[in-house]
Amino acid sequence: MNEVMIRVRMSQAEAHYGGNLVDGAKMLQYFGDVATELLIRNDGDEGLFRAYDSVEFLAPVYAGDYIEVVGRIVKKGKTSRKMEFEAKKVIKPRPDISDSAADVLDEPIIVAKASGTCVVPLDKQRGV
Repeated sequence: MNEVMIRVRMSQAEAHYGGNLVDGAKMLQYFGDVATELLIRNDGDEGLFRAYDSVEFLAPVYAGDYIEVVGRIVKKGKTSRKMEFEAKKVIKPRPDISDSAADVLDEPIIVAKASGTCVVPLDKQRGV
C-alpha cells in the first residue's frame, strides 16, 4: 500500500493559542502517524523518520475542525522511503449558528503539506 489516510477532530485540549488555534506541530505529529502506518503496511516495521525536506503551514487549524491527513510513498530505495503528506480541513465548527453546529466544506482547505524520508533497516524489513 502506497497511500494512507486518517481523519481526526481537533479537540479543545489541542488549542494551544488564543482564539482556539491549534499548534502547527500537531500536523507534524499526524504526518508521523501516517508515515508509521505506511511503513508497517509496506515493510512490517515502524521504521524511523529521518528528515523532513519541506514543511508548509498554509491555513489555520482550530479546535473543532476535522482534519484529513493523507500520506503516500513516492519513491522507494533499499532502506529509504520518500513520502509526501497533505492535511486538509474537511469540516469546521459554526459557533455563529450554535454551540454544536458544523459545516462539511464543499472544497477542503489544505492546511499543511510536507515531504520527508523514512528509513527501515534491511534487517527489520519483512516485505509485507
